[in-house]
Amino acid sequence: MSRIGKMPIAVPAGVDVKIDGCAVTVKGPKGVLSGSFKPSMKIAFVDGVIRVTPETQSKSDRSLHGLTRTLIDNMVTGVTVGFKKELEINGVGYRCQKTGKDLNLTLGFSHPVVVSDTDDITTEASSPNKIIINGTDKQKVGQFAAQVRGLRPPEPYKGKGIKYADETIVRKEGKAGKGKK
Repeated sequence: MSRIGKMPIAVPAGVDVKIDGCAVTVKGPKGVLSGSFKPSMKIAFVDGVIRVTPETQSKSDRSLHGLTRTLIDNMVTGVTVGFKKELEINGVGYRCQKTGKDLNLTLGFSHPVVVSDTDDITTEASSPNKIIINGTDKQKVGQFAAQVRGLRPPEPYKGKGIKYADETIVRKEGKAGKGKK
């Protein structure tokens, strides 16, 4: 059995969990998340703890065991604490500004790039070169952050562009033969 899959998921107070066959709905102070999982995974909610057990020991069930447990744990974490990604903007004249539900990005193009918040994703510009993306669904927060980063990914020579706060950019040297004849 999976070491991760065997671990129980503690459900904090104020979080409501409903299990209907292979569908799980988690309701908490930050919102509601639901997901459906393979019927071969048995999900039980007893005494404030969620446990996931595979029906058989086939290869596919063993591989889905830890995944199913982690996805449910992310749902519980999302409705209680939420998820956050931080992005940094580097470059001369590159900046961001929040106006209403829109994030205006100046990224060296001839026009500003506007990114709007969605129903479950919120953005904030804590400084002119820092973007914080918040939400309850871990996958959606990561996807939204990747789309914003994809607008101007960091380039390897000067490091200009949008990068994750904890990302390191591998720098390249310029032209090797400069100044030699």
